[in-house]
Amino acid sequence: MDLPKYSDLPAFEKTGERHAWGAFGPDDQLGTVNLLTPERVLAASRLVKQGHVINLSLTLDTPTTLYRGETRSGYRHNTTVNRGGRDDTLDNFAMQGSSQWDGLRHVRYREFGYWGGLQDEDVDGQGRLGIEAWAQHGIVGRGVLIDAARYYEQAGAPLDATKKTPLGGPEIEVIAAAQGVELRDGDILLLRTGWLRWFLALSDQEKEALRGRLNPGEDGLDMPGLDPSTSTAAWLWDRRIAAIAADNPALEALRVDAEVGFQHRRLIALQGMALGELWDMEALSQDCAADGVYEFMLVSAPLNVPGAVGSPANAYAIK
Repeated sequence: MDLPKYSDLPAFEKTGERHAWGAFGPDDQLGTVNLLTPERVLAASRLVKQGHVINLSLTLDTPTTLYRGETRSGYRHNTTVNRGGRDDTLDNFAMQGSSQWDGLRHVRYREFGYWGGLQDEDVDGQGRLGIEAWAQHGIVGRGVLIDAARYYEQAGAPLDATKKTPLGGPEIEVIAAAQGVELRDGDILLLRTGWLRWFLALSDQEKEALRGRLNPGEDGLDMPGLDPSTSTAAWLWDRRIAAIAADNPALEALRVDAEVGFQHRRLIALQGMALGELWDMEALSQDCAADGVYEFMLVSAPLNVPGAVGSPANAYAIK
């Protein structure tokens, strides 16, 4: 796929930010998921050696204490029982309440619009950029675990789950080299920071104390994650990364610094990239460390909900 380098992408005169609108053709609905071509899916299938399937998703009721208000505070599971068996429904089910994908409707770039320059009337009136496009395509390809938590632990400088530590392209390349895995075009990167392991080990009271603190204010949470700078956005584009997910609530390192910017706006709205949050990589980390193999086939099926903004990841690593 012949794509321009990041430095050759057009830029907004007002802000200097570059965008890839039109890079995958007019009226594109997939963004960087376009990089998951049939040839790359086939190549990923050849990575399966043992048929070992590893779940990458939390239970859909985890977490319930990070978010303020009703939006992602947990669903209500209703079960009806009769002589013939059972049926059930979910109330207040948040599509981005657990291990998730942020879709192309999730974030816009200022007044310039959503992916492709679309405005709200395009998204709402024409049904554009819904998660169903990814659901119908599937997010399937070569996954690579970047186990930053294990790397820094072994180096004697473990990542602090309560400290903002940005991890950019140079750090990712160093970790990949130490793991003996080569990055390739069309990869799906999984960045393990260890944040989720830390969070799940907290008591119920400690988790409750974190409610509503995913914000840039004085009481906001700090945590390691993807570097939020333009240079990292450029690295991901020039590396032709198809998608990236992490085991923290925002993918990028928090708290957000307004001077540096919010990586979601660059990656989702300007580059059309699939971003994953709160992925459970603990079992995968142990498996990769045990056999020294950090590449695998990754299969993810976003829910086929027309017009949805995000979706549970429904993801597996297959080795």
